[in-house]
Amino acid sequence: MTKHPNATDVHVGKRMRMRRLMLQMSQEAFATKLGVTFQQVQKYEKGVNRVSASRLQQACNVLQVPVQFFFEGLPKAETGAKGREDTSYALISDLLSSPEGIALAKGFMQIEDRVVRRHIVKLVTQIGASGASKK
Repeated sequence: MTKHPNATDVHVGKRMRMRRLMLQMSQEAFATKLGVTFQQVQKYEKGVNRVSASRLQQACNVLQVPVQFFFEGLPKAETGAKGREDTSYALISDLLSSPEGIALAKGFMQIEDRVVRRHIVKLVTQIGASGASKK
């Protein structure tokens, strides 16, 4: 029987990874500041291991965010009917949980010309669509 990570733990882990990457901090540096191994940080970020309340508070101090940061955008608990995560938030969260996504977002925000921005969005959308059809 395979154990699946809890959705809340996965969400908290993604937010932890996103903020760590925003600060351009390696897993090793983050682990050192938390007093754990980088493998433990990997498990936290994947949601495989649950972060204790005291460790979460410590992560808040290291990552310079309030505790609420880790729970922003958390999908509401299912109430009998099939719950549905906001897909646009999930996409943004996934994007900002990667070094490439953060670099793309930072670069994009530096472009002031709206026409150029629209062209970039169109290009990325077309590339994404063609890549998706090849899977």
